[in-house]
Amino acid sequence: MKRKLAVVLATITLLSVGGVVVGRAQVHSGGGPSVDNSAGPKKAEEQFKNIQVLKGIPAEQLVPGMQFITASLGVECQFCHVEGAFEKDDKKTKQTARKMMAMMFAINKENFDGHLNVTCYSCHRGNSKPVGIPTVMAEEPKASAGEAKVVEANKGEGVDAKEANAPTADQLIEKYVQALGGAAATDKITSRVMKGTITFGDRNIPIDIYSKDPDKRISFTHTPDGDSVTAFDGREGWLGFPGRPPREMHGSELDAAGMDADLHFASRLRGMLKETQVQGVEKIGDFDAYLVVGQREGKPPLRLYFDEKSGLLVRLVRYGDTPFGLMPTQIDYADYREAGGVKVPFRWTLARPSGRFTIQVSEVRQNAPVDDAKFAKPAAPPEGQKGPAK
Repeated sequence: MKRKLAVVLATITLLSVGGVVVGRAQVHSGGGPSVDNSAGPKKAEEQFKNIQVLKGIPAEQLVPGMQFITASLGVECQFCHVEGAFEKDDKKTKQTARKMMAMMFAINKENFDGHLNVTCYSCHRGNSKPVGIPTVMAEEPKASAGEAKVVEANKGEGVDAKEANAPTADQLIEKYVQALGGAAATDKITSRVMKGTITFGDRNIPIDIYSKDPDKRISFTHTPDGDSVTAFDGREGWLGFPGRPPREMHGSELDAAGMDADLHFASRLRGMLKETQVQGVEKIGDFDAYLVVGQREGKPPLRLYFDEKSGLLVRLVRYGDTPFGLMPTQIDYADYREAGGVKVPFRWTLARPSGRFTIQVSEVRQNAPVDDAKFAKPAAPPEGQKGPAK
C-alpha cells in the first residue's frame, strides 16, 4: 500500500508542471537531433551510460524523450530496458527502438527539413506495434466531439453565422480579463493562499498552495510520509519527494511553472503572444468555447478555450519539447467563484498522456501574508549523504 501511494505521489509531482525540456531538436547531417554544442549543460552521453542515437542532446532532454516514447507506444520503461540496469542492451526491443529513432530522424531530415513532423506517435498511436491495416467501420459515423470547426469569416456560403461573426482573439482575451473582474482588480492581487484536496485515481490528499508576486508559487501535498513539493521562486523550480533531495526543473518545465505562478496571467496574456488566431468553436463539457491558438517567441504555442457566454478560460493546452516531438498538458478550469474581488477557478484538472489529477479548492485567501522564506530552495544534502546513483 505504501509503495502504491509513493508511485501515485511521484506521478502527481511529475504531472504538476506541464513542460519537459529545453529547445526543439532538429535533425543534422548525422541523422540524429541537432543541438547547440556551445558550453552549457551536460550532454546525454556525459551523464548517462551507453547513449548511441541521442548523442549530443542535453542530458536533461533524455528522460522527457523517453516519456514521449512510453506515451506514444503505451508501454513502460521495462518494455525496452532492464530494470535497475538501463544501460544494458539485453532486450531486442531496445535495439529496435534505436533503429526506429534513426528512421524517424531520417524521414524528417529527408522530407521535412529536419522539422519533427513525423514522430513515434504518428504510427504507433498508443500501441507497441503500428497498425498497418485500416479498421472496418463498426458503427455509423458520428460527428467528432471536440473537433474544432474552422472559422472562415468573410467566405459567407457554408459558414455558420456564429462563426462568421466570431470575435477576434484580442476581444476574447479582453472579455476573459473582464470576466475575472477587470485588469485593475486582478492587478491588486499580490498573493494567494489556497487549501484543498488533490485527487488522483481513488486517492484524495490534502494540498496547500501559496502564490506571491513576482511569480512565486509552491504547493505542498501532505502525505503520510511527508510533503511532496512543487516549487518555483521566479527563477528556479524544483520538485521534492519525502526523503529525497529536490530535483531541479529545466526548460519548458520552468516555462510551465512560471505560467502557473503568474497571478496576473490573464492581463499579461496578450503580451505573451506573438501571433494569435481564432480557429473555431469546440464543445468543452457543457460549454461552447472559442479556440484561440497563440504563438510565442521561441516557445511552443498555447491553445486557449474561452467559454462563449461567460468569456472565462475553460481549457488551456500547452506543450513541452522533447527530442521526438511535443508533449501536451491539458488543464481544464471549472467552478469559478468570486474571491477578493476577482473570479478564481476552484477546480482544475491537469492531464497528460501519462495520467491526470484534479485539485478542488475549499478555501482561497487573497493578499494574505506569505513569507518569502516559504519559497526558498532547500539546500542539497552533503555529498556523502546522497543516495546511490540510479
